[in-house]
Amino acid sequence: MKAKFFSKLTLLSALLVMIIAVVAGCGGEQQADKKFLNIATGGTAGTYYPIGGAMAEILNNEIAGMNASAQSTGATVANINMLNEGSVDMAIVQNDITYYAANGVEMFKDKKVDCLKGIATLYPETCQIVTLESTGIKNVADLKGKRVAVGAMGSGVEANARQIMEAYGITYDDIDVQYLSFAEAASALKDGNVDVAFVTAGYPTAAIQDIASQNKVRLVSLDSAKADELIAKYPFYTKITVPAGTYAGFDEDVTTVSVMAMLVCTDKVDAALGYDITKAIFTHLDRIQAAHAVGKLITKEGAVKGMPIEMNAGADKFFKE
Repeated sequence: MKAKFFSKLTLLSALLVMIIAVVAGCGGEQQADKKFLNIATGGTAGTYYPIGGAMAEILNNEIAGMNASAQSTGATVANINMLNEGSVDMAIVQNDITYYAANGVEMFKDKKVDCLKGIATLYPETCQIVTLESTGIKNVADLKGKRVAVGAMGSGVEANARQIMEAYGITYDDIDVQYLSFAEAASALKDGNVDVAFVTAGYPTAAIQDIASQNKVRLVSLDSAKADELIAKYPFYTKITVPAGTYAGFDEDVTTVSVMAMLVCTDKVDAALGYDITKAIFTHLDRIQAAHAVGKLITKEGAVKGMPIEMNAGADKFFKE
């Protein structure tokens, strides 16, 4: 009797082990079919974070087995370092800093990042040279001898300022350099502690609007030929016109250059997935527009403008269709 009981128990145990193995195997297959994708963005109060969140939602809805998530980060430089370390798969970044990373220059000098592939450029972040009407500054050539806020030391803004002045033959030896952050530069302008400030951001920029509410401001225009020279030398720049009336009390069109916010991935994202990601995002741009007003500037037609690095093969295929 006992022998029969133990025999049945052994058989039951064996069946149970088989069932567990089958279930585990099925689970393993489901896990293998899952595609996990971490998207690095920026601070929660900025533009990159809601855009990245909308992209993650689109990918989860449109690509079978996708599990994408957007995470708040320290923005471009931090994002590129995270891509290089492999802790994220995709990121929203500025195209000028991406160029520096891919070529091992500026803040990435001797720290070249080889794993980056472009998905698309997204929308412009404009290089704005702002001054008060009272300074009399009307052209970049007028910056000689002036107190100029060029951005925080080693920042993307500071590189933009240096490159723009270089096109006019102006070096830091010709100006009184002030290494000030975005917020510090705005305060210094209002207080009369600097004559001009470089600001790289989408327009209208809140900090400049704040200055314009209390002072008569002027944006300094680039000569069209100088803008073309910059673009020829630095392929991440694009020419842009800031329309008259963008800031209260200033009613002139201004020619300047922009860098572009862009979407990049690592070389671990293969062509097939790159194609699916790009197609999903660019056939559902309405969802990105709903997440942030800047979404209306993202278009399929403009998605390779200012592309500074080699593209993911699948993304490249989508835009050539």
